[in-house]
Parts: sequence; C-alpha cells; structure tokens
Amino acid sequence: MSANLSIGLVARRTGATVPTVRYYEEIGLLPPAKRTDAGQRSYDEATVTRLVFIRRCRDFGFSIDQVRDLVCLVDQPERPCVEVRDIAATHLEQVRRKLDELRALEASLSAFVCSCEAACAGGPAVDCTILEDLAVPAENARVVQSPKCC
Repeated sequence: MSANLSIGLVARRTGATVPTVRYYEEIGLLPPAKRTDAGQRSYDEATVTRLVFIRRCRDFGFSIDQVRDLVCLVDQPERPCVEVRDIAATHLEQVRRKLDELRALEASLSAFVCSCEAACAGGPAVDCTILEDLAVPAENARVVQSPKCC
C-alpha cells in the first residue's frame, strides 16, 4: 500500500480530529506515520482502517487500555477470540454498573424535583427544598418518595 494520505484527509475520512490522530500515534495505537521529504506525515489505507476501528471502540466506551488490548488482538489474529469476548464482557459489566448508578441518580433527582413541586415551587430560592437537600451530606439526606409526583 502506498503511503500518500495526509493527516487531514485521514482525519476527515474517519471523523477524527488531526490532534486525535497525532495522539493515537503518540501513544502507539497507530503505527508511526511515514514522512514525506518535507517532513509531513503520510498515511496509507491500513491506517484509515485502524483508526476507524479505534474510533468505533471509543464510541462503545472502551478505555484506551482496552482499545490497546483489542488492537493487539487484531494484530495477532491467531489468538483466541475468547480474549476479545472477555474484554467486551468486562466492559459490559462496567456499563451495567454505570447504568445502575445512573438509575439511582435519576431517582434522587426525581425526588428532588417532586419535593420542590410539592413544597416550594414558585417561592423564593432561599426556601427551595432542592437547595436544602443539596446542603446535607449524602449519608444524612432524607429520601422523599411520592407516588403522586413526577
């Protein structure tokens, strides 16, 4: 493959930014670019393919370390796919934990809004139950459950 794609073209074709392409090269996710006689980076189609792969991994929320592991697996196709599955399964578990945390956050925020609607909405901010609740340490916070609200 000829190395004749500029960094700007590679960035445009993959939806990345030029600094991102440089960063991925700097941390070793992309191989070092060949240089023209003028010292400009020059890439090939394989780099575009690799960068699309990296960006898709990042779109799915894989960490840089996980992406590095997945790139290694792409580069060593004789390794078992169970290694890929294990990386994905670990990430899935992390996503599920975050979802649980987000559901708890949603419930707390809903309780804040309901409390305000029932007790003080329309009044001065100084009397707002949300501001009062946010000033209390989490371990001492009251849990307001109202089936009529929100």
